[in-house]
Amino acid sequence: MRSSAPSAAASKADIRRLSNAERSAYFARREAAKVLRCVLQGDARRRAVGSVKSLVYSPSVRNKRATFALVCQTLKHLPIIKQILEDADIVNSKWKRKEDLLFIVTYDVLFGQAKQSIGDAEKFLIHHKIKLQSALEQLLSRKKANGIDELTAIYQTGDAPKPRYVRVNTLKLDIGYAMLELDKLTKVQKDGLLPDLLILPAGTDLHDHPLVLNGSVFMQGKASCMVAAALRPEPGWAVLDACSAPGNKTVHLAALMRDEGEIIACELNEQRVNRLEDTIRLSGASNIHVVHGDFLNLTPSVHPYNKVQAILLDPSCSGSGTSAERLDHLLPSYTAADGTEIARLNKLAAFQKKALTHALSFPSVERVVYSTCSVHQIENEDVVQSILPLAASLGFRLEAPFPQWSHRGLPVFEGAEKLLRTDPLEDREGFFIALFVKEHVDRHGGIAPAFSTRKTNRRVSGSTKKRFVTGTKLSGSSNHADQLKSLRVI
Repeated sequence: MRSSAPSAAASKADIRRLSNAERSAYFARREAAKVLRCVLQGDARRRAVGSVKSLVYSPSVRNKRATFALVCQTLKHLPIIKQILEDADIVNSKWKRKEDLLFIVTYDVLFGQAKQSIGDAEKFLIHHKIKLQSALEQLLSRKKANGIDELTAIYQTGDAPKPRYVRVNTLKLDIGYAMLELDKLTKVQKDGLLPDLLILPAGTDLHDHPLVLNGSVFMQGKASCMVAAALRPEPGWAVLDACSAPGNKTVHLAALMRDEGEIIACELNEQRVNRLEDTIRLSGASNIHVVHGDFLNLTPSVHPYNKVQAILLDPSCSGSGTSAERLDHLLPSYTAADGTEIARLNKLAAFQKKALTHALSFPSVERVVYSTCSVHQIENEDVVQSILPLAASLGFRLEAPFPQWSHRGLPVFEGAEKLLRTDPLEDREGFFIALFVKEHVDRHGGIAPAFSTRKTNRRVSGSTKKRFVTGTKLSGSSNHADQLKSLRVI
Protein backbone atom coordinates (compact mmCIF):
# COMPACT_ATOMS: atom_id res chain seq x y z
CA MET A 1 0.00 0.00 0.00
CA ARG A 2 1.34 3.41 -0.99
CA SER A 3 1.70 6.28 1.43
CA SER A 4 -0.34 9.44 1.32
CA ALA A 5 0.97 12.68 -0.14
CA PRO A 6 3.19 15.02 1.84
CA SER A 7 1.39 17.31 4.24
CA ALA A 8 3.18 20.50 5.26
CA ALA A 9 6.80 21.47 5.57
CA ALA A 10 8.53 21.36 8.91
CA SER A 11 7.34 24.18 11.16
CA LYS A 12 9.69 26.85 12.42
CA ALA A 13 9.19 25.51 15.93
CA ASP A 14 10.24 22.03 14.82
CA ILE A 15 13.36 23.41 13.15
CA ARG A 16 14.28 25.48 16.22
CA ARG A 17 14.24 22.32 18.33
CA LEU A 18 16.98 20.78 16.19
CA SER A 19 20.63 20.97 17.14
CA ASN A 20 22.83 23.22 15.02
CA ALA A 21 24.19 20.20 13.13
CA GLU A 22 20.71 18.79 12.49
CA ARG A 23 19.41 22.20 11.37
CA SER A 24 22.36 22.62 9.02
CA ALA A 25 21.75 19.14 7.55
CA TYR A 26 18.03 19.88 7.10
CA PHE A 27 18.69 23.03 5.07
CA ALA A 28 21.57 21.43 3.15
CA ARG A 29 19.18 18.74 1.92
CA ARG A 30 16.78 21.43 0.65
CA GLU A 31 19.57 23.34 -1.08
CA ALA A 32 20.89 20.11 -2.57
CA ALA A 33 17.42 19.24 -3.87
CA LYS A 34 17.19 22.59 -5.70
CA VAL A 35 20.58 22.06 -7.32
CA LEU A 36 19.71 18.46 -8.22
CA ARG A 37 16.44 19.56 -9.81
CA CYS A 38 18.27 22.11 -11.96
CA VAL A 39 20.94 19.58 -12.96
CA LEU A 40 18.49 16.82 -13.86
CA GLN A 41 16.18 19.16 -15.78
CA GLY A 42 19.12 20.54 -17.75
CA ASP A 43 20.39 17.03 -18.41
CA ALA A 44 16.98 15.90 -19.68
CA ARG A 45 16.85 18.86 -22.09
CA ARG A 46 20.58 18.52 -22.95
CA ARG A 47 20.82 22.23 -22.09
CA ALA A 48 22.61 22.50 -18.76
CA VAL A 49 22.36 25.85 -16.96
CA GLY A 50 25.75 25.14 -15.39
CA SER A 51 27.92 22.41 -14.00
CA VAL A 52 27.18 20.84 -10.62
CA LYS A 53 30.07 22.81 -9.12
CA SER A 54 29.03 26.17 -10.56
CA LEU A 55 25.46 25.69 -9.30
CA VAL A 56 26.52 24.64 -5.81
CA TYR A 57 29.12 27.38 -5.42
CA SER A 58 26.81 30.18 -6.52
CA PRO A 59 26.22 32.91 -3.90
CA SER A 60 22.66 31.70 -3.22
CA VAL A 61 23.82 28.40 -1.69
CA ARG A 62 24.89 28.90 1.92
CA ASN A 63 26.09 25.49 3.11
CA LYS A 64 28.25 24.80 0.09
CA ARG A 65 30.37 21.91 1.35
CA ALA A 66 27.45 19.84 2.66
CA THR A 67 25.29 20.67 -0.37
CA PHE A 68 28.04 19.72 -2.81
CA ALA A 69 28.65 16.42 -1.03
CA LEU A 70 24.94 15.58 -0.99
CA VAL A 71 24.44 16.37 -4.69
CA CYS A 72 27.52 14.41 -5.78
CA GLN A 73 26.75 11.40 -3.62
CA THR A 74 23.10 11.38 -4.66
CA LEU A 75 24.07 11.53 -8.34
CA LYS A 76 26.66 8.80 -7.76
CA HIS A 77 23.99 6.55 -6.22
CA LEU A 78 21.05 7.79 -8.33
CA PRO A 79 20.47 4.60 -10.37
CA ILE A 80 20.50 2.61 -7.12
CA ILE A 81 18.17 5.09 -5.37
CA LYS A 82 15.69 5.00 -8.26
CA GLN A 83 15.69 1.22 -8.30
CA ILE A 84 15.18 1.00 -4.54
CA LEU A 85 12.26 3.45 -4.60
CA GLU A 86 10.68 1.54 -7.47
CA ASP A 87 11.13 -1.83 -5.76
CA ALA A 88 9.84 -0.53 -2.40
CA ASP A 89 6.71 0.78 -4.19
CA ILE A 90 6.12 3.62 -1.75
CA VAL A 91 6.04 6.69 -4.04
CA ASN A 92 2.74 8.02 -5.37
CA SER A 93 2.19 10.64 -8.09
CA LYS A 94 2.21 13.58 -5.67
CA TRP A 95 5.57 12.58 -4.22
CA LYS A 96 6.98 12.25 -7.73
CA ARG A 97 6.59 16.00 -8.08
CA LYS A 98 9.17 16.30 -5.28
CA GLU A 99 11.43 13.52 -6.51
CA ASP A 100 14.57 15.68 -6.35
CA LEU A 101 14.14 16.09 -2.58
CA LEU A 102 13.09 12.44 -2.33
CA PHE A 103 16.34 11.34 -4.02
CA ILE A 104 18.47 13.50 -1.72
CA VAL A 105 16.77 12.33 1.48
CA THR A 106 16.72 8.68 0.37
CA TYR A 107 20.48 8.83 -0.06
CA ASP A 108 20.88 10.45 3.36
CA VAL A 109 18.53 7.99 5.07
CA LEU A 110 20.16 4.88 3.59
CA PHE A 111 23.79 5.91 3.24
CA GLY A 112 24.19 9.23 5.04
CA GLN A 113 23.26 10.87 8.31
CA ALA A 114 19.51 11.62 8.18
CA LYS A 115 18.08 10.47 11.49
CA GLN A 116 15.65 13.14 12.63
CA SER A 117 12.03 13.06 11.44
CA ILE A 118 11.64 16.79 10.90
CA GLY A 119 10.50 17.59 7.39
CA ASP A 120 7.97 15.84 5.17
CA ALA A 121 10.46 13.85 3.13
CA GLU A 122 12.45 12.78 6.18
CA LYS A 123 9.31 11.64 8.04
CA PHE A 124 8.02 9.80 4.97
CA LEU A 125 11.26 7.95 4.20
CA ILE A 126 12.25 7.18 7.80
CA HIS A 127 8.74 5.74 8.27
CA HIS A 128 9.43 3.43 5.29
CA LYS A 129 13.09 2.80 6.11
CA ILE A 130 12.58 -0.95 6.65
CA LYS A 131 11.05 -1.26 3.16
CA LEU A 132 13.91 0.73 1.66
CA GLN A 133 16.53 -1.40 3.41
CA SER A 134 14.77 -4.57 2.28
CA ALA A 135 14.72 -3.33 -1.33
CA LEU A 136 18.44 -2.53 -1.05
CA GLU A 137 19.22 -6.03 0.26
CA GLN A 138 17.27 -7.61 -2.60
CA LEU A 139 19.10 -5.41 -5.13
CA LEU A 140 22.48 -6.42 -3.69
CA SER A 141 21.46 -10.06 -4.01
CA ARG A 142 20.22 -9.69 -7.61
CA LYS A 143 23.41 -7.91 -8.69
CA LYS A 144 25.59 -10.38 -6.73
CA ALA A 145 27.30 -7.44 -5.00
CA ASN A 146 29.01 -7.87 -1.65
CA GLY A 147 28.33 -4.33 -0.49
CA ILE A 148 27.25 -0.84 -1.49
CA ASP A 149 30.68 0.05 -2.90
CA GLU A 150 30.61 -2.96 -5.20
CA LEU A 151 27.03 -2.20 -6.18
CA THR A 152 27.94 1.41 -6.95
CA ALA A 153 30.87 0.23 -9.10
CA ILE A 154 28.47 -1.90 -11.15
CA TYR A 155 26.31 1.14 -11.93
CA GLN A 156 28.94 3.84 -12.15
CA THR A 157 30.81 4.81 -15.31
CA GLY A 158 33.99 5.97 -13.64
CA ASP A 159 35.64 8.98 -12.02
CA ALA A 160 39.27 9.83 -12.75
CA PRO A 161 40.99 11.80 -9.96
CA LYS A 162 43.21 14.72 -10.93
CA PRO A 163 45.33 17.25 -9.07
CA ARG A 164 43.78 20.39 -7.69
CA TYR A 165 44.96 23.30 -9.82
CA VAL A 166 44.92 26.81 -8.41
CA ARG A 167 45.63 29.96 -10.43
CA VAL A 168 47.12 32.78 -8.42
CA ASN A 169 45.37 36.07 -9.14
CA THR A 170 48.44 38.26 -9.49
CA LEU A 171 46.25 41.37 -9.37
CA LYS A 172 45.81 40.66 -5.66
CA LEU A 173 48.59 38.43 -4.43
CA ASP A 174 52.17 37.49 -5.18
CA ILE A 175 52.72 33.89 -6.26
CA GLY A 176 55.27 33.33 -3.50
CA TYR A 177 52.87 34.55 -0.82
CA ALA A 178 50.13 32.28 -2.19
CA MET A 179 52.46 29.30 -2.00
CA LEU A 180 53.39 30.13 1.59
CA GLU A 181 49.76 30.33 2.65
CA LEU A 182 48.62 27.19 0.83
CA ASP A 183 51.65 25.28 2.05
CA LYS A 184 50.20 25.60 5.56
CA LEU A 185 47.34 23.39 4.36
CA THR A 186 48.99 20.89 2.03
CA LYS A 187 51.87 20.26 -0.35
CA VAL A 188 52.14 22.91 -3.09
CA GLN A 189 54.23 23.01 -6.24
CA LYS A 190 54.47 25.27 -9.26
CA ASP A 191 53.25 24.14 -12.65
CA GLY A 192 56.05 23.73 -15.17
CA LEU A 193 54.17 25.41 -18.03
CA LEU A 194 52.16 28.27 -16.51
CA PRO A 195 53.99 30.43 -13.95
CA ASP A 196 50.83 31.58 -12.14
CA LEU A 197 49.44 28.04 -11.73
CA LEU A 198 49.94 25.95 -8.59
CA ILE A 199 49.40 22.20 -8.17
CA LEU A 200 47.90 20.70 -5.01
CA PRO A 201 47.07 17.07 -4.23
CA ALA A 202 43.86 15.62 -5.71
CA GLY A 203 40.84 16.16 -3.51
CA THR A 204 42.21 19.21 -1.70
CA ASP A 205 39.17 21.19 -0.54
CA LEU A 206 39.74 24.94 -0.84
CA HIS A 207 36.18 26.17 -1.23
CA ASP A 208 36.17 27.81 2.21
CA HIS A 209 39.81 28.94 2.11
CA PRO A 210 40.24 32.71 2.63
CA LEU A 211 42.38 33.05 -0.51
CA VAL A 212 39.57 31.58 -2.60
CA LEU A 213 36.82 33.55 -0.89
CA ASN A 214 38.57 36.88 -1.45
CA GLY A 215 39.66 36.19 -5.03
CA SER A 216 43.39 35.94 -4.39
CA VAL A 217 43.39 32.51 -6.02
CA PHE A 218 40.96 30.86 -8.43
CA MET A 219 40.28 27.14 -8.59
CA GLN A 220 40.74 26.70 -12.32
CA GLY A 221 41.89 23.73 -14.36
CA LYS A 222 45.21 23.80 -16.16
CA ALA A 223 43.70 23.50 -19.63
CA SER A 224 41.32 26.37 -18.90
CA CYS A 225 44.27 28.53 -17.80
CA MET A 226 46.15 27.69 -20.99
CA VAL A 227 43.49 29.43 -23.11
CA ALA A 228 44.10 33.01 -21.95
CA ALA A 229 47.85 32.38 -21.77
CA ALA A 230 47.81 31.21 -25.41
CA LEU A 231 46.36 34.57 -26.51
CA ARG A 232 49.31 36.39 -24.88
CA PRO A 233 47.61 39.79 -24.62
CA GLU A 234 49.98 42.68 -24.01
CA PRO A 235 49.42 45.28 -21.26
CA GLY A 236 47.65 48.26 -22.78
CA TRP A 237 45.91 46.29 -25.52
CA ALA A 238 42.18 46.33 -26.30
CA VAL A 239 40.98 42.74 -25.90
CA LEU A 240 37.58 41.15 -26.49
CA ASP A 241 36.38 38.05 -24.66
CA ALA A 242 33.54 36.99 -26.93
CA CYS A 243 31.65 34.48 -24.74
CA SER A 244 33.01 35.36 -21.36
CA ALA A 245 30.84 33.98 -18.53
CA PRO A 246 31.48 32.71 -15.93
CA GLY A 247 34.56 34.93 -16.24
CA ASN A 248 37.59 32.91 -15.08
CA LYS A 249 39.33 33.34 -18.43
CA THR A 250 38.28 37.00 -18.56
CA VAL A 251 39.91 37.90 -15.25
CA HIS A 252 42.94 35.79 -16.18
CA LEU A 253 43.32 38.05 -19.21
CA ALA A 254 43.18 41.07 -16.89
CA ALA A 255 45.93 39.60 -14.73
CA LEU A 256 48.12 38.82 -17.75
CA MET A 257 47.63 42.43 -18.90
CA ARG A 258 48.49 43.70 -15.38
CA ASP A 259 45.10 45.47 -15.35
CA GLU A 260 46.29 47.79 -18.12
CA GLY A 261 44.40 48.41 -21.35
CA GLU A 262 40.77 47.46 -21.88
CA ILE A 263 38.86 44.16 -21.91
CA ILE A 264 35.39 43.91 -23.42
CA ALA A 265 33.60 40.94 -21.86
CA CYS A 266 30.61 39.94 -23.96
CA GLU A 267 27.87 37.63 -22.67
CA LEU A 268 24.36 37.04 -24.00
CA ASN A 269 22.67 35.24 -21.09
CA GLU A 270 21.38 37.55 -18.34
CA GLN A 271 21.89 34.98 -15.58
CA ARG A 272 25.45 34.34 -16.70
CA VAL A 273 26.11 38.10 -16.92
CA ASN A 274 25.43 38.32 -13.20
CA ARG A 275 27.87 35.48 -12.56
CA LEU A 276 30.45 37.19 -14.77
CA GLU A 277 30.13 40.45 -12.86
CA ASP A 278 30.55 38.62 -9.55
CA THR A 279 33.77 37.04 -10.85
CA ILE A 280 35.11 40.40 -11.99
CA ARG A 281 34.38 42.05 -8.65
CA LEU A 282 36.04 39.18 -6.83
CA SER A 283 39.15 39.39 -9.02
CA GLY A 284 39.89 43.06 -8.36
CA ALA A 285 40.21 43.80 -12.10
CA SER A 286 39.35 47.39 -13.07
CA ASN A 287 39.82 47.27 -16.84
CA ILE A 288 36.86 45.06 -17.82
CA HIS A 289 33.69 46.35 -19.49
CA VAL A 290 30.76 43.91 -19.52
CA VAL A 291 28.65 43.92 -22.68
CA HIS A 292 25.31 42.19 -22.24
CA GLY A 293 24.53 41.09 -25.76
CA ASP A 294 25.27 38.74 -28.62
CA PHE A 295 28.88 38.72 -29.83
CA LEU A 296 27.61 38.06 -33.36
CA ASN A 297 25.68 41.35 -33.27
CA LEU A 298 28.76 43.47 -32.53
CA THR A 299 29.78 45.63 -35.49
CA PRO A 300 33.56 45.24 -35.95
CA SER A 301 33.99 48.49 -37.89
CA VAL A 302 32.56 50.81 -35.23
CA HIS A 303 34.16 52.17 -32.05
CA PRO A 304 35.22 50.60 -29.73
CA TYR A 305 35.35 47.28 -31.57
CA ASN A 306 37.45 48.59 -34.44
CA LYS A 307 40.33 49.01 -31.96
CA VAL A 308 40.28 45.43 -30.63
CA GLN A 309 43.69 43.79 -31.02
CA ALA A 310 43.06 40.33 -29.55
CA ILE A 311 39.97 38.14 -29.25
CA LEU A 312 39.40 35.13 -27.03
CA LEU A 313 36.60 33.02 -28.48
CA ASP A 314 35.52 30.20 -26.18
CA PRO A 315 32.00 29.55 -27.54
CA SER A 316 29.30 27.18 -26.41
CA CYS A 317 30.37 23.59 -27.01
CA SER A 318 29.41 20.05 -26.06
CA GLY A 319 31.60 20.13 -22.94
CA SER A 320 32.61 16.55 -23.70
CA GLY A 321 36.19 17.20 -22.59
CA THR A 322 35.23 18.23 -19.07
CA SER A 323 32.55 15.65 -18.34
CA ALA A 324 34.51 14.28 -15.37
CA GLU A 325 35.31 17.76 -13.98
CA ARG A 326 31.73 18.90 -14.46
CA LEU A 327 30.54 15.57 -12.93
CA ASP A 328 28.54 14.90 -16.11
CA HIS A 329 29.50 11.23 -15.87
CA LEU A 330 27.12 11.04 -12.91
CA LEU A 331 24.14 12.25 -14.95
CA PRO A 332 21.52 9.88 -16.40
CA SER A 333 22.23 10.90 -20.02
CA TYR A 334 25.97 10.22 -19.86
CA THR A 335 25.73 6.66 -21.16
CA ALA A 336 22.63 7.22 -23.25
CA ALA A 337 23.32 7.04 -26.98
CA ASP A 338 20.68 8.64 -29.18
CA GLY A 339 20.56 10.30 -32.56
CA THR A 340 19.99 13.74 -31.09
CA GLU A 341 23.67 14.06 -30.06
CA ILE A 342 24.91 14.16 -33.66
CA ALA A 343 22.34 16.81 -34.55
CA ARG A 344 23.36 18.79 -31.47
CA LEU A 345 27.05 18.66 -32.42
CA ASN A 346 26.28 19.80 -35.96
CA LYS A 347 24.27 22.72 -34.61
CA LEU A 348 27.07 23.68 -32.22
CA ALA A 349 29.67 23.47 -34.99
CA ALA A 350 27.60 25.74 -37.24
CA PHE A 351 27.48 28.37 -34.50
CA GLN A 352 31.20 27.96 -33.77
CA LYS A 353 32.11 28.51 -37.44
CA LYS A 354 29.95 31.63 -37.57
CA ALA A 355 31.52 32.99 -34.37
CA LEU A 356 35.09 32.32 -35.53
CA THR A 357 34.36 33.94 -38.90
CA HIS A 358 33.06 37.00 -37.07
CA ALA A 359 36.09 37.16 -34.76
CA LEU A 360 38.50 37.24 -37.71
CA SER A 361 36.59 40.15 -39.27
CA PHE A 362 37.58 42.76 -36.65
CA PRO A 363 39.86 45.18 -38.52
CA SER A 364 42.58 45.74 -35.89
CA VAL A 365 42.70 42.23 -34.46
CA GLU A 366 46.16 40.66 -34.41
CA ARG A 367 45.59 37.49 -32.42
CA VAL A 368 42.52 35.25 -32.10
CA VAL A 369 42.28 32.19 -29.87
CA TYR A 370 39.52 29.70 -30.62
CA SER A 371 39.04 27.19 -27.83
CA THR A 372 36.58 24.52 -26.74
CA CYS A 373 36.32 22.02 -23.92
CA SER A 374 35.28 19.37 -26.41
CA VAL A 375 36.97 16.19 -27.63
CA HIS A 376 34.97 16.06 -30.87
CA GLN A 377 36.74 16.70 -34.18
CA ILE A 378 33.58 18.32 -35.57
CA GLU A 379 33.86 21.14 -33.01
CA ASN A 380 37.64 21.45 -33.23
CA GLU A 381 39.74 20.59 -36.29
CA ASP A 382 36.74 20.65 -38.63
CA VAL A 383 35.75 24.16 -37.54
CA VAL A 384 39.31 25.45 -37.98
CA GLN A 385 39.78 23.74 -41.34
CA SER A 386 36.55 25.24 -42.70
CA ILE A 387 37.75 28.73 -41.74
CA LEU A 388 41.34 28.48 -43.05
CA PRO A 389 40.68 29.89 -46.58
CA LEU A 390 38.94 32.95 -45.10
CA ALA A 391 41.64 33.35 -42.46
CA ALA A 392 44.39 33.26 -45.11
CA SER A 393 42.55 35.83 -47.23
CA LEU A 394 42.47 38.16 -44.20
CA GLY A 395 46.19 37.69 -43.52
CA PHE A 396 45.97 35.17 -40.67
CA ARG A 397 48.03 32.04 -40.17
CA LEU A 398 47.92 29.33 -37.56
CA GLU A 399 50.60 29.55 -34.88
CA ALA A 400 51.39 26.79 -32.39
CA PRO A 401 50.59 27.81 -28.80
CA PHE A 402 52.92 26.18 -26.27
CA PRO A 403 55.10 24.43 -28.90
CA GLN A 404 56.61 22.24 -26.16
CA TRP A 405 53.20 20.67 -25.49
CA SER A 406 53.12 17.11 -26.84
CA HIS A 407 49.42 16.69 -27.65
CA ARG A 408 48.59 18.43 -30.92
CA GLY A 409 45.62 18.52 -33.28
CA LEU A 410 44.33 15.47 -35.10
CA PRO A 411 46.24 15.08 -38.41
CA VAL A 412 43.24 15.73 -40.62
CA PHE A 413 44.76 18.59 -42.63
CA GLU A 414 48.18 20.06 -43.29
CA GLY A 415 49.12 22.36 -40.43
CA ALA A 416 46.95 20.61 -37.82
CA GLU A 417 50.11 20.02 -35.76
CA LYS A 418 49.91 23.71 -34.84
CA LEU A 419 46.65 23.08 -32.99
CA LEU A 420 46.71 22.06 -29.34
CA ARG A 421 44.74 19.39 -27.52
CA THR A 422 44.78 18.21 -23.94
CA ASP A 423 44.18 14.52 -23.40
CA PRO A 424 41.09 13.53 -21.34
CA LEU A 425 42.91 10.54 -19.85
CA GLU A 426 46.44 11.84 -19.35
CA ASP A 427 45.55 15.47 -18.59
CA ARG A 428 42.18 14.63 -16.99
CA GLU A 429 40.31 17.02 -19.30
CA GLY A 430 39.99 17.49 -23.04
CA PHE A 431 40.48 21.04 -24.31
CA PHE A 432 41.27 22.34 -27.79
CA ILE A 433 43.11 25.56 -28.67
CA ALA A 434 43.73 27.16 -32.06
CA LEU A 435 45.71 30.40 -32.33
CA PHE A 436 45.33 32.64 -35.38
CA VAL A 437 47.96 35.37 -35.81
CA LYS A 438 47.83 38.16 -38.39
CA GLU A 439 50.97 38.55 -40.45
CA HIS A 440 52.61 41.88 -41.33
CA VAL A 441 51.02 43.83 -38.47
CA ASP A 442 51.75 47.57 -38.68
CA ARG A 443 52.41 48.74 -35.12
CA HIS A 444 53.42 52.32 -36.01
CA GLY A 445 51.60 54.99 -34.10
CA GLY A 446 50.07 52.62 -31.57
CA ILE A 447 46.39 52.14 -30.96
CA ALA A 448 44.24 54.39 -28.80
CA PRO A 449 42.39 52.98 -25.80
CA ALA A 450 39.14 51.33 -26.84
CA PHE A 451 37.10 53.13 -24.18
CA SER A 452 37.45 56.80 -23.35
CA THR A 453 34.93 56.75 -20.50
CA ARG A 454 33.91 54.41 -17.71
CA LYS A 455 30.20 55.04 -17.42
CA THR A 456 27.78 52.21 -16.80
CA ASN A 457 24.66 51.19 -18.72
CA ARG A 458 25.62 53.05 -21.88
CA ARG A 459 24.10 51.99 -25.16
CA VAL A 460 26.32 50.49 -27.84
CA SER A 461 25.52 49.08 -31.25
CA GLY A 462 22.08 47.50 -31.59
CA SER A 463 20.33 46.54 -28.38
CA THR A 464 23.51 45.52 -26.61
CA LYS A 465 24.02 46.93 -23.13
CA LYS A 466 27.41 47.73 -21.69
CA ARG A 467 28.33 47.84 -18.00
CA PHE A 468 31.58 48.69 -16.34
CA VAL A 469 32.44 46.43 -13.45
CA THR A 470 35.34 47.05 -11.16
CA GLY A 471 36.81 44.74 -8.58
CA THR A 472 38.47 45.32 -5.25
CA LYS A 473 42.27 45.29 -5.15
CA LEU A 474 44.65 44.71 -2.32
CA SER A 475 46.85 47.42 -0.99
CA GLY A 476 50.35 47.65 -2.36
CA SER A 477 51.89 46.76 0.99
CA SER A 478 55.23 45.01 0.72
CA ASN A 479 54.78 43.43 4.12
CA HIS A 480 53.42 39.92 3.89
CA ALA A 481 51.37 40.09 7.07
CA ASP A 482 49.90 43.47 6.13
CA GLN A 483 49.04 42.19 2.70
CA LEU A 484 47.24 39.16 4.04
CA LYS A 485 45.36 41.32 6.56
CA SER A 486 44.10 43.45 3.71
CA LEU A 487 42.47 40.46 2.02
CA ARG A 488 38.74 40.53 2.39
CA VAL A 489 35.74 38.62 1.20
CA ILE A 490 33.67 40.42 -1.42
